[in-house]
Amino acid sequence: MNRIDRRALLRYLLATPLAALLAPANAAPRAQLPAAAADALDVFDLEAVAQGIVPPAHWGYLQSGVDGDATLHANEAAFGRYVLRGRRLVDVSRMDLSVRLFGAQLSSPIFCCPIGSLRSLHPEGEIAVARAAKTQGALQILSTQSSFPLEAVATARGAPIWFQLYTTNRFEVTRKLLKRAESAGCPVVAVTLDLPAGRNTVTQARLRREDTRDCSACHTVDARGNPRLNLGSEPMFAGIDTRGLRLTSASLTWDFLKRLKDATSMKVVLKGIEAREDAELAVENGADGIIVSNHGGRALESGRATLESLPEVLKGAGGRIPVLMDGGVRRGTDAYKALALGASAVGIGRPYAWGLAAFGQAGVARALQILDLELRLAMVGCGARSVGEIGRDSLVDEEQRRS
Repeated sequence: MNRIDRRALLRYLLATPLAALLAPANAAPRAQLPAAAADALDVFDLEAVAQGIVPPAHWGYLQSGVDGDATLHANEAAFGRYVLRGRRLVDVSRMDLSVRLFGAQLSSPIFCCPIGSLRSLHPEGEIAVARAAKTQGALQILSTQSSFPLEAVATARGAPIWFQLYTTNRFEVTRKLLKRAESAGCPVVAVTLDLPAGRNTVTQARLRREDTRDCSACHTVDARGNPRLNLGSEPMFAGIDTRGLRLTSASLTWDFLKRLKDATSMKVVLKGIEAREDAELAVENGADGIIVSNHGGRALESGRATLESLPEVLKGAGGRIPVLMDGGVRRGTDAYKALALGASAVGIGRPYAWGLAAFGQAGVARALQILDLELRLAMVGCGARSVGEIGRDSLVDEEQRRS
């Protein structure tokens, strides 16, 4: 799309009431938006540029929560509950952001969460994300619904990536997906559990109505205008009979985890745990790790942020397995707060996707650079020279202080 087309689309988007509600609140004025990834000052600059490029239906896919988007907004707002306690006269001349997860050394605790169909945002999709993650030494988790084959993404990353698994309703297909991920060198499978029976993405449906393009040119849509799954055309399902296949199953129980453990040599991490009881059961049933997640506010409209769920999940896990977290992270200080509460690592989704849509590989790298810089500065200000030194005592709970 050329510069004139982008400007025209941006004017169109900004003229719509719904788009105005979705406009980045913290971005620079339009005249000051970055012309290159390196010029972005924060991830909201990347968001604003991306909104001017991505067509309405695809923007809705990325930005939508469910129902009234309450949980999506709660994820972001929850970080405001905590403020940082600065410390002084600590030697912070040498800083270390690295973390170790399942034996692998990562340059930063901030990782890229799985997002499906990233070619809807940029032609290079998950390949561009992999190349950016390589330059930054960041972990990448690849979606089952990747636009590119797992093997190609792993090659572009040049190091092991994790595979996100949708459980499907047929275990023989699940087994094939696991074996393919193993063969590609994935050491960990992150199993998504928070979306067993569909969702109601209202914002996505509304923005789809504002898109005048013929979506059937690249995919089918349902009666509400939402994309209809066509698993047979997706790279991870190549060679698999997808007739009657669904991505998820509403009938799963904890026995499924035992079947997974028997079917793979990969570490099994459960993505979507939000309650202490489920964390306890995860450990009892052999999970190797947990990601506290509510699918970026696009699963259950609980109104509860993942940051609010994190402490009780940590209590349930009892330090026996790593507990990661995603949801609403927009600043390095957000990542710091999650780490201070006890998270082993912190995932981002929309921020790197904004970078991808805005500037491709360079935009993803810039999103990671910005968040790492902000995290590093938060650590410096709080006297934490390594991620291991980030402690709960560096946070003040404003809600408790006011009560």
